[in-house]
Amino acid sequence: MQAESLLKLIEWHMPYGKHAGTKLADLPGNYLAWFAREGFPQGELGELLEIMYTLDHNQLRGLLDPLRKTISKA
Repeated sequence: MQAESLLKLIEWHMPYGKHAGTKLADLPGNYLAWFAREGFPQGELGELLEIMYTLDHNQLRGLLDPLRKTISKA
């Protein structure tokens, strides 16, 4: 995992589905768990969703808070 990936979790929005338009970092845990069971999409979006699932599953969402503050100040 690279630092750029963590920034993308905060910046990118889910492009489709029930949570279209929601930032990847704000997707609910049950939605991320569904992807983990059913399979993540191919490509960078799938990689980012898998990272977000790992953060959520291990109760590490708080690691994104300092990045959120940095982004909101910019």
